[in-house]
Amino acid sequence: MTRDRQSNRNAVEARFAEIFAHLDFISTYARRRGARDPDGIAAEAMAVAWRRLADVPTADARPWLIVTARNLLLAERRSEPETGRQPLADIELEAPAEQLPSELDLDPDLARGLRVLPERDREALLLIAWDDLTPALAAASLGISPTAFRVRLYRARRRLSDLLIEQASVKPVSAHQPNWRQT
Repeated sequence: MTRDRQSNRNAVEARFAEIFAHLDFISTYARRRGARDPDGIAAEAMAVAWRRLADVPTADARPWLIVTARNLLLAERRSEPETGRQPLADIELEAPAEQLPSELDLDPDLARGLRVLPERDREALLLIAWDDLTPALAAASLGISPTAFRVRLYRARRRLSDLLIEQASVKPVSAHQPNWRQT
């Protein structure tokens, strides 16, 4: 093998190694969104990345990998027989309708609030809070501008806050909670 071909091969392998380093990130992304086989989704996303290596952005591959994983999740959902999941509203680039995985140790009020939020709002919050993306990277993963994402995130935070305040105001005081007003 000539030196140029070997150098090119090493560069391609190094580039894919950078992308492959996100395997656990994509597996976790798929798991948190209720994939039947999150490791399979992540592996398939890596296979797609290998085949389309030139299309994967060099700055940060995570948004591209998220879009790929989301498309694989949508395909998985379409192939499932009816299992009581909510139908997908639109398949553009939004997150699939999802139940929050039961293994997440969330505050029950927060989990309920996240379940009630529209999918668009929930996905905006989760990309920032769970997937630790910057607003610019989250916007890229959704195929929208950073400004549009920031507006979506602001509105999602406001809606979640309103839901949590509403839940707190209607929550009865239980026998196990001290009632400080009676003292």
